[in-house]
Amino acid sequence: MSRALIQVVDVSAVVIAPILDADLDRVGVFLHENLNDRVSSLDWERSVVPPWSVDSPNRGYMLLHEKTIVGVYLAFYSVRTINSQIEKFCNLAAWCVLPKYRLHSLRLLDALLKQPGYHFTDLSASGNAVPINERLGFAHLDTTTALMPNLPWPSWPSKHRMISERTVIEDVLSGHDLQIYRDHRHARAAHHMVMMLRDEQCYVIFRKDKRKNFRLFASVLYVSNPPLFLELARHFGRYLLLHYGVAATLLEARIVGGQPACAFRLNSSRPKMFKSDTLQANAIDDLYSELMCVAW
Repeated sequence: MSRALIQVVDVSAVVIAPILDADLDRVGVFLHENLNDRVSSLDWERSVVPPWSVDSPNRGYMLLHEKTIVGVYLAFYSVRTINSQIEKFCNLAAWCVLPKYRLHSLRLLDALLKQPGYHFTDLSASGNAVPINERLGFAHLDTTTALMPNLPWPSWPSKHRMISERTVIEDVLSGHDLQIYRDHRHARAAHHMVMMLRDEQCYVIFRKDKRKNFRLFASVLYVSNPPLFLELARHFGRYLLLHYGVAATLLEARIVGGQPACAFRLNSSRPKMFKSDTLQANAIDDLYSELMCVAW
């Protein structure tokens, strides 16, 4: 009985609240100090607001104890058209709770998942979040990943073009890819490129990542034309090496359409998960997510 009483007191003392724009400066400070100090408070604050147009009900949820933030779970919202249907997504992002308040962590997740009408993604799931998600009905995406060393291959004999100038990208893209570009061109972690060969083009979005304490990697997040990407993969890697100083590229088979001959498969890959009553894994991608917005 005394345990139950203590639990009630703890719950009532710690309040859960939606994160609104007026809270973002405090949230940025909390995440900088307690989750990742390589991202400044201001960058956290700016990254939480996505560049695409969407009516977000909140920016996630936070735990408050005597009006002080003691926990945060960020969320990025989007509205997508999939198979001619309008679908609403909530991407679960940075989750950080101070050790003293860890018993309340699941209250944040519960608040997010209780929002009706959304499909949920967790594209940076790690640690205890993975088994928790599994128990709550999340499914795993196939994140089979290959590592491609970026080498200074000769650019010939291929007559390809690599375009990274933003004004040129907007000129050469059209339709669906142009909309994706416009939605993500100001995303703080997203880099954009168009590869052209013959009469084909491939729009690519990638981010720079840190592995083993070295920020020398790129992760490909979107590919519009997987066959052309695989054909030009080594030239893509060469471009990243020479223009971005990126030594190797991480390539998920589900995104790039396979494994380039110049890459080798990793023994393990980082989990990505989703929860939906109607959508299958092939409808889930990395667009409109934390991966595009937060450059950790």
